[in-house]
This record gives sequence, C-alpha cells and structure tokens, in this order.
Amino acid sequence: MPRNPRYDILFEPVKIGPKTAKNRFFQVPHASGMTNAAPHVRAAFRGMKAEGGWGTICTGACSVDPSSDDSPFPFATMWDESDIRSHAVMTEAVHEHGALAGIELWHGGAVAMNRTSRIAPLSPSGVPWMATHVPFMSAQRPKIMDAADIRDLIRWHSDAAVRAERAGFDILYVYAGMGYLPYQFLLSDYNQRTDAYGGTVRNRVRLVDELIDAVREATHGRCAVALRISLQELRARPSDLAESEAHEVISLLKDAPDLFDVKMDYSASDCSPSRFTAEGSHEPVVDFVKTLTDKPVVGVGRFTAPDTMASMVRRGVLDLIGGARPSIADPFLPNKINEGREEDIRECIGCNICISSWHDGVWVRCTQNPTAGEEWRRGWHPEQVKRDGNGQVLVVGGGPAGLEAALTLGRRGYDVALAEARDDFGGRLLYETALPGLAQWRRVADYRLGQLRKMPNVSLYPASPLTAQDVAEFGAQHVVIATGARWGHQLCAANELPMPALDAPRIYTPDDLAKGVLPEGPVAVFDFDNYYLGSAIAEDLAAKSLPVTYITTAGAAAAWSFMTNEQPHIHAALARRGIACRTLEVVTGFDGETLRLSQIFSNERREIAARSLVIVGRRDGGSALYDELAAQNSPFSLHLTGDALAPGAIAHATYQAHKTAQSIGRAAAEIAPRRDAPFSVRALAPQHLAAK
Repeated sequence: MPRNPRYDILFEPVKIGPKTAKNRFFQVPHASGMTNAAPHVRAAFRGMKAEGGWGTICTGACSVDPSSDDSPFPFATMWDESDIRSHAVMTEAVHEHGALAGIELWHGGAVAMNRTSRIAPLSPSGVPWMATHVPFMSAQRPKIMDAADIRDLIRWHSDAAVRAERAGFDILYVYAGMGYLPYQFLLSDYNQRTDAYGGTVRNRVRLVDELIDAVREATHGRCAVALRISLQELRARPSDLAESEAHEVISLLKDAPDLFDVKMDYSASDCSPSRFTAEGSHEPVVDFVKTLTDKPVVGVGRFTAPDTMASMVRRGVLDLIGGARPSIADPFLPNKINEGREEDIRECIGCNICISSWHDGVWVRCTQNPTAGEEWRRGWHPEQVKRDGNGQVLVVGGGPAGLEAALTLGRRGYDVALAEARDDFGGRLLYETALPGLAQWRRVADYRLGQLRKMPNVSLYPASPLTAQDVAEFGAQHVVIATGARWGHQLCAANELPMPALDAPRIYTPDDLAKGVLPEGPVAVFDFDNYYLGSAIAEDLAAKSLPVTYITTAGAAAAWSFMTNEQPHIHAALARRGIACRTLEVVTGFDGETLRLSQIFSNERREIAARSLVIVGRRDGGSALYDELAAQNSPFSLHLTGDALAPGAIAHATYQAHKTAQSIGRAAAEIAPRRDAPFSVRALAPQHLAAK
C-alpha cells in the first residue's frame, strides 16, 4: 500500500551538522538497562529500531568517567578501550540499516552517588539533587567543584568523544538535563558560584558552551554535536533579558550545537504516564526553541499518531520526531507509516513499564511489545515469527495473554481457535480501561484483535465458555489456558502475609466492581497490591460522588507506581477528588459500620466510619479447567500462561503468553536463551583499537 502523502514530510532527510539523517524519526537517548555487560543484547535492541525505519538511534546515558557512577541503576560507560568495541557492536547494527548512531555522553554530578567507585560526587556548589527522592538519597554529600574539577570534566568529555568516534558514533551528545551535572550549572538553585561559571545566566551557560566546543574539537568536526537540555524549570523562571531564562539560555547557545534535543526536568513530567498526560504534552514548554535557532530541534511527547507527528513539523515545533517509549512499543513504526499501514502500528499505551525496568536495574520490557529486550537472547522479532506451526491450537481465555498467544501462534502458521467466555475480548482490560485515565491501555486488546481479524488461520469465539469435555472434544493438538486470575478477600498482616478473609457485609474486590457492583458510601479502599488499580478504583468511586478513604500498607499511595512515574500524579489526583489518604496502616476488622485499623510500626489502633470495604490486595492464579485437563491422559499438549500461571502486571501476561506461543512444538534446545558477556581489553583484536 502506498504511503499517505500527508506523511511525506516525515520522510524528508534532515542535515545535522556534518551528518544527514535519512528521515525525521529520531530515537532519542533512553535507558535500556543494557549496559556494556550485554553488548550483543544492546546492539540487537537498538538495531531492531534501525531495521524498523528509525533514521537515528541513540544510546542511553553513557558515563564519561568513573566519577559518574549511577550504580545500582544500569548505565553504560565510555571509559576505556574495552568500551569502544562494546559500543561498536551497536553502531554496526544501526549503520547496517542506514541509520545514524548517537551517544549520550553523561556526567551525573550530584545525582550519581558513586556507590561503586566511591568517588565524591561533584556539583557546582555542593547542593544535592532531589535529596529526598528515594533513588537519590545518600549519606554522601557532593563536593564543590574547583577549577581543576571543571577542567577535568571538559577533558573527560573530550576523551570520551574521541572513543565514541572510534566506536562508530555519528552524533555526540552533551547532556544538560534531568538534574545531571551540566544542567546543575544552569540553575541558580544549584549553582551559587561567584566565579566565571556562576551568577548571571551567561556565566551559568559557560560550562555547557565549553563542553560543546570540546566535544566538537575532539573529533575535528567530523561528528555532529547535540545538546540535550531540560527547559521546564528554566522556562518558569523570569529573565531581565528575555521572556524567560529558557529563552535566554537558548539564545546564548543558538549556534553552539548541531542539534537541540529538548525535554522536561523530571522523569515524572518528561515521561509522564498516559493516565495523566496526553500525547504531545511537552509542546507548551519547548515550542519556542525553533524561533530562536536555525539548528534542527528534536523533542518527544509519546508520539504515536502520524498526524500529530506531521503537525509538529509543519507548525514549526520540531524538526525531528523524537521517540523513546513509542520506539520500544513498535520498532517498526516508521516503516508502517511509510508503507501505508498505520492501522498496524503497535501503539505505546503509556503505562511506563519500560521505565520501571530501569528502576529495577534490568533490561527494558514493554507491555505492548513482549519481544523488547529479547531480540538477541531469545531471537525474538517484533514482526517476524518463524512459520513452522503445524496443526491446530485452542486458546482458552481472551484477555491480554490469550490474545497475545493466539496472535503469535497464528503468525507461526498454526490454525488457532480463541475462545472467550464473555461476550467481548479483553479480559481484565474491559473493566480496568473504563477507570479514570486508563482508556489508552485498551490498545493492548485493540492491536491484537485488529491483527487477529486479518488472519485467515485464526477463528474468534466470544461468548464461548468451555468445559474440560468441550476442550477434549474440540480435537486440537495443543491447548493454551489463559483464563486470568481472581482477586481475593483476604486481608494482610503488617508484613503483608495473607490473613483470613473477613466475615462482614459489603466487602468487595475489583472483580465485584467489574461485574457492576456499586458500593454504598462511605467507602474504604484497602490497597496492598500497591500498583495502579487501588488508586484508580478510589478515583472512580469518588467520581461517582461517593466519599472515599484510600488506605495502604505502604508509605505512599500506590507505592510501586513510583517505578512507573505515576506516584506523584496519583497523590495529586487523590487530593483533587477529595479522597482521604492513609498510609502505613492495615485493616484489622470491619463490621459494616466501622473499619478498624492498625499502624504498621507502632500497632496503634484506629477507627474510621465506613459502609463498604474494597480490598485490592491478593490475586490468585491457577485454573480449575487446567487442573481437570492435566489430570486426564489427554492426547494434546497443555499449557498454562499469563495471570493464570502467575498473576502480575499486563506486561508479565503478554510476555509469558508470547514465550508460551514461541515454545509450542519446539525442542528445548531450539528455544533456550543465549547468554551475553562483556568485552575485555585483552579480547580485542588490533583492528578494533585502531582509530577510525
């Protein structure tokens, strides 16, 4: 199918200093969890995006010196010769598909606690960055940089730039954003110096300007130099010389880099979840940059709609469409637009499971794209599956796991029947995506159903509850059970061990609410699941004019959602809706009138009035259907997957289902994962050490 002419503008080449990007699709630097310890995993992950049509592919943060050590969080390095070959594997994979490769040279300053190197963190004036924020908490306070430290910082960037060019990178970043060291020099709160690097905006910009010059000079202008800069705080600060300090900074630097990469200051606003922030949310902060510079500008905004992307370019907001989360959800997004297949885009749902991966210190994962991070280790491809299926597969359960299993098995060539007991496919998504802010998560079902309905070898059977006899009589060679999990009524003790269920009226779980039950108010929501659902239910009930109290065992609402950047937004949402928030408490009793609570650490007893209690805590997997079939001597292979195997986030369900679908009919040796390993200096061949 030919490309829609409306999107021709997205495929125009863009000159970036001495380099030229083949199109406007720019995978901006983003964390992947794939450090130098897994060079082939990282290369395959980034190379897949180049294969999918992204014109520029960048690394995540890459430390220029051991004094920028972000452990235990994963980060890449460009410290020595062994790092050159590690990154060269990635640049080779990117160049194979005609894309440019960019590296984000990074020094964390006061943000990087140097927990492994034990070098004192550096900062302009000894002020820690967000020291009350859990990941940045430390008993170690930063060192105030002297003139020698500043010279060292510039030299570290210069040396790293030389190595980066040898590794094959085309674009070299100076990173002055997200609280990292060059950015700390830009903000007067953190830069209280009285020398040439402090005071006026012009002085505070000096270090960034010198870093850009040093990186360019190190490669004698052969590489493009990009500046990644956060503008949220700067735009909110008045200036005597311009509309804001952001305007003044960009005016002073307008000719310095070859590319401006513009973003927000904090992860929760830069990578805001779709639950609270719409596509293109950065525009009001970054829209002025192109009015002040002739250099190309790239920015992000969880862009998934081609019309939005084209509009950004036509209206002069951006020159290049930045993608991090959308490039993970669908590495082939550019190719699909180019081929007129917009309906096949696997759209990012903005759940931020990818961001939680960085907090967890692991390779990136994605709810929509279960192959992310598994391109090299398991040989999974987001669009191509080996067509080796022979025979028929019956998939029971049409939620996220069942849909993913059916799609992958269908792509493998099996004849697939997907049976769902309810009238509609979607499973847990049918209820959850009707809650405040979660509508875009419906894309998990919509994408898979859209693909399945195109496949002649897949049959969909809604409103089809099956018994074990039904399954046996169906006659499939393989059976996949993906019937989901169930929420329990159990309470929990202070250490969150399960307690017996309460015997009282008007006690509900999310399953009850999904069936249409409306609790009588006032309602207490007791959340020890600690992810999104408890707070979303509290919001929903409050929106229905019920008085709601949210109670959690953790120290903050939806505590695990800190991992996905949702937590600050959730607290704000609870406050907006007038929902009382009680933390560090467990429910110990309920009689239909009074809810009894206990403080976790002190055991202090408390009581509040409530007519209904909603418990969002434990989920149980398993399947009676699976158990009955497993007890029989069945002629078919039997598989349990998704939440029925082990309850978790939707990302866990789609991953487990994809893994199940990839394994059916294949020998163990064929599906065994590979193990990656870092390079060492001694292992390098001489040609890899030679200057390029």
